[in-house]
Amino acid sequence: MTAPRLTEPRLVRVLLTGTCLTFLGLFLALPLAMVFTEAFSRGWAAYQAAVIHPEAIAALQLTLLAAVIAVPANVVFGVAAAWTIAKFQFPGRHLLITLIDLPFAVSPVISGLIFVLMFGRQGWFGPWLAEHDYRVIFAVPGIVLATVFVSFPFVAREVIPVMEAAGTEEEEAARVLGASGWQTFVRVTLPSVKWGVLYGVILCTARAMGEFGAVSVVSGKIRGRTTTLPLHVEMLYNEYNFQAAFAVASLLTLLALVTLAAKALVERRLARSLARDDEAALAGTDR
Repeated sequence: MTAPRLTEPRLVRVLLTGTCLTFLGLFLALPLAMVFTEAFSRGWAAYQAAVIHPEAIAALQLTLLAAVIAVPANVVFGVAAAWTIAKFQFPGRHLLITLIDLPFAVSPVISGLIFVLMFGRQGWFGPWLAEHDYRVIFAVPGIVLATVFVSFPFVAREVIPVMEAAGTEEEEAARVLGASGWQTFVRVTLPSVKWGVLYGVILCTARAMGEFGAVSVVSGKIRGRTTTLPLHVEMLYNEYNFQAAFAVASLLTLLALVTLAAKALVERRLARSLARDDEAALAGTDR
């Protein structure tokens, strides 16, 4: 006797698949195609001139600089926060989880205004910074701070459930066998969450490179100095230089596609790793 097929009718499957493909085509594939179509609308020479323009190069460098600083900082914070939340019970644990999610709830523009209130000329620390000739707002440090703030939940939010699922048995066994806290972290904890860390790094990198709202508030949009790629695209578009705006936007699109490819690779490696673990567990059970 054959088991009944647990599936939806063919018509339902066709409608659902068609709806998904239509949605993806209208809101993902078509906009991406339009970006590259407009970017090359005046030919390769105009495209090349737009992407190698000194202001575009400076914007790209600042975007990568902010990401290079923000991502490692968020990895350190994310792993430390995840380890604290997943491995220990303490007063204020739920408050810490809520604070980690804060950038998801607060508008990026509001977060930028908060930094202006703190580090602006009339802000809380403004007089002290001016006295010591330090600039945060309308300078690179402000852009980095805003980027760190809007992107810091991603690593922690990816690693926390992985650590909670792993439990504490392996760490406890390592400590019983004489391993120090650092040895336990490096040889036991970190390898068990490496895929979660990589996944969080990818998401954090994408968020850091694409941030607009908070960076727009704290940057001052000084050409060639405090403009990231998203800000540079906006400025070109507002000046009716549409081809150059789409050409620079294509750089962001390419960075996003590279990030998605890395994400897909990590997911594939994670699936293979889980499959190998399941096979090993089944083999041990058979024995």
